[in-house]
Formats: sequence, structure tokens, C-alpha cells
Amino acid sequence: MVFRLQAATDQDLPFARTLTQETMSRYYSQYGLLWSDSGFDTAWAGRESWLICKGDEVMGYVSLSRDSKALYIRELHMLEACRGLGAGRWVLEQMALKAQPVGLLRLTVFKTNPAKRLYERMGLSVVIEEETYWCMERICHSS
Repeated sequence: MVFRLQAATDQDLPFARTLTQETMSRYYSQYGLLWSDSGFDTAWAGRESWLICKGDEVMGYVSLSRDSKALYIRELHMLEACRGLGAGRWVLEQMALKAQPVGLLRLTVFKTNPAKRLYERMGLSVVIEEETYWCMERICHSS
């Protein structure tokens, strides 16, 4: 399968917000967290976001931030019908390449999220354990 990233725009915000709320609602419920549309929208405005596509089909999105030490995956969500097709693995490979100039790829994942297994297979390791989530990172060197 051939996947591609397409820069997200403000017009993609409702799609991203809805997808995130749908995929994260069980974790928010489980951990007693409250969803905030305005909080999501504020975070979206300050991040670099990409639609994950196959042909003309939008499968999900990834949202990033960065500092001098790392590239941070802030959100990575796939439509349920598009999971298990290899796009998540592909996106993580692309993000590891994007992280090479700063050296680290980082993300956080809720402790009960099965995506942690994919992250581990893709070379991310737990570096910090919090009450509800793990902070994971991968060293990314240019070759």
C-alpha cells in the first residue's frame, strides 16, 4: 500500500477533533478526564498536522510539535476502518525520519492503549511512567 502525508488545514479541524474525541473517549472516561473542544482547537492551532492518506482517501491524521531536543507526536489517530493496514507503522517510520535533525521522537500513550505494542515494535521505549500514561521515545540518528 502506498500512503502519503498531506498538510492539514483549518478546514480539517472538525475531522481531527471528531476523530480524536471518538478514539480517546474510552480513555478519558476510564481515567476521569474531561474532553474540551476549545482545548483541542487551541492545541491544533499551535501544531503541525498532517492527514494520513491512501490515494484520495483520508485514513487519519498525525499532529506534531517540536523543540530543540525532540519531535513530539501529540496525536496519531486512524479511522477504525483503516486500522491494521500498515499506515500507523508507516507514519511512525516517517516521523522517525523527521525527528533525525533533533535526535529524538517522543510521544505519550495511555497505559491501557494497545497502540503501545506498535510503538514498542517501532523502536520506542518507555522512559517515564506516570499514573495514567507512559512517555516513550526513540533515538533517531541520521545515517
